[in-house]
Amino acid sequence: MTEPRATSPDHVQSLARGLAVIRCFDAAHPQRSLADVARATDLSRPTARRFLLTLVELGYVRTDGATFALTPAVLELGYSYLSSLGLPEVALPHLEALSAEVGESSSVSVLDGDDVVYVARVPVRRIMTVAITIGTRFPAYATSMGRVLLAALPDDDLDAYLRRTDFTDLTGRTTVTPESLRDRILAARADGIVVVDQELEVGLRSLAAPVHGPDGAVVAALNISTPAARYTDEDLHSVLVPALRRTAAAIDADLTRVGVTTQP
Repeated sequence: MTEPRATSPDHVQSLARGLAVIRCFDAAHPQRSLADVARATDLSRPTARRFLLTLVELGYVRTDGATFALTPAVLELGYSYLSSLGLPEVALPHLEALSAEVGESSSVSVLDGDDVVYVARVPVRRIMTVAITIGTRFPAYATSMGRVLLAALPDDDLDAYLRRTDFTDLTGRTTVTPESLRDRILAARADGIVVVDQELEVGLRSLAAPVHGPDGAVVAALNISTPAARYTDEDLHSVLVPALRRTAAAIDADLTRVGVTTQP
């Protein structure tokens, strides 16, 4: 991980380095040794050690003496942003009602760069190998919510995304060609619903719809996730899709009523 280059005289290098240390931990590397952190952040071992021990003292990192890992306190760093959106608070009661109605997990996410980031979720059962929490990120191209959000991009931005993204076949069923992905995204624009069948993880099927802000622009995506074998295609479209559309419309109405957008 290369340290972000200073772009102004106000750039605080130590802050940038500390954030780089936090960011080097992810789902693939939940624990790292000092040498791992130094290598991942391009910092010297003594410098990396100072940052890690400072984060330990502040409660954001824990250590057993040999390895380091983030603590749940790190979520506080993003909570102010997520709370300022207003979106999670508005969406959560609707997610609870949706999950109670259909018996499946439901979530809301926003687009951040080339990833979707979960900002609200009601889990019903664990159906993925990776635990999904607030702040979890997945590549947009492989997710139902990601495709909904990509469909809302202007054509030039969508073209740029398709050019720069390295598509990985995550399950053997993942759409990995720009042409095929564009077709699926354009279909989402027309229909307003995306179904992704085992493209992010084997055994997982999800469907998503857009969530609109007060000005009518797409500001988030809402999804239902379910085991792939639980519903036939007919049941998926007759049971889950109508519930998803109703919930998205209800969230739209509440966002408009209170004037909430996803901007801080």
